Amino acid sequence: MALSKRVGRGWGLVLPGFVVLRFVVLGFVVSGALAPTALPEPYPLPDLRFFPPLPPSQNPPTREGVALGRHLFYDPILSADSSISCAHCHRQETAFADGGVRFSKGISQREMKRNTQPLFNLGWYSAYFWDGKAPTLEAQVFHPVRDPDEMNLDWKRASERIRKKPFYQKLFHEAFGAVPIDSSSIAMAIAQFEQTLISADSKYDRVLRHQAYFTPDEYQGFLLVNLQNKGDCLHCHTTNPNALGTTGQFSNNGLDKSPTPKDYTDPGRALISGREQDAGLFRIPSFRNVGVTAPYMHDGRFGTLEEVVQFYSTGVNTGSNVDTKMGNAHRGGVQLTPEEQRKVVAFLHTLTDSTFLRQPEFGNPWGQRERP
Repeated sequence: MALSKRVGRGWGLVLPGFVVLRFVVLGFVVSGALAPTALPEPYPLPDLRFFPPLPPSQNPPTREGVALGRHLFYDPILSADSSISCAHCHRQETAFADGGVRFSKGISQREMKRNTQPLFNLGWYSAYFWDGKAPTLEAQVFHPVRDPDEMNLDWKRASERIRKKPFYQKLFHEAFGAVPIDSSSIAMAIAQFEQTLISADSKYDRVLRHQAYFTPDEYQGFLLVNLQNKGDCLHCHTTNPNALGTTGQFSNNGLDKSPTPKDYTDPGRALISGREQDAGLFRIPSFRNVGVTAPYMHDGRFGTLEEVVQFYSTGVNTGSNVDTKMGNAHRGGVQLTPEEQRKVVAFLHTLTDSTFLRQPEFGNPWGQRERP
């Protein structure tokens, strides 16, 4: 997305290939006269002192835009047969992953090819999906709606559906003023809601804020994760002092024996970049909320955290494009003892943010009421 620029009597955002979106203080008419619109109110984000600086957003969330995006996120109107919403595969109680499901199913009832990723702390990422095919949150929204195996709805038809609803006419007017209700503004609204999905209140966070204490096993697990001669997780999964739990980069962690780039069943990042050196690379997930987002890895091959830690201890493969930071790959992994592995798992559970999993403002806004 390009930088904001002045458009007429308001400020606009320029999205590549999309229309210029205008934020106009003057009112506009949709199915009758509407009163002039006040400027949308910026959405208040929490204090994130132990996180890296949040990159500036070119689509900053407002209360009005977030309210609109939240309704759209939970509304099956964006699927061809109006049977599933974004929340169908991204459930709050499992950190907006499809927890417990290896491969999600859309309206076609065919399994996806990759495990569904959780949604939180998205404002720090520079690319989305396991392979980074979407450069912005707004671009990310476009993929599942039009994917034939997910929601299978043409964006023109999706826009027409929403445009006809007086309920949405009002919310779009409040959020964006005289901006057309189309795929661009729909994507912007959902992206604004997704930007607010910030997870920062786990036991780990409370320890950082001196509001709680690790047990001895949790503390030993924290040390093991961050010691290069032990767990050696810190190069990819940041927990000291960067609280994101990931670098957000792409890596090949030695899951498969692949002597050449062409041997990968799923080429990962190489599908997007076209570069052989990206074969087998996938986006590094966050340590946060891993206790509720099983199964793990891009293909969901591990069902428990214990299996994941066992893999990094003794199951790592050498081969084409394996990350050089996997310094113990030549001996199968970091060789943690069973007791050390248990302590690492104990620490990982401190990263479960129960507040985030139950936060009312992230939940279904429709409740029991019928959608208009």
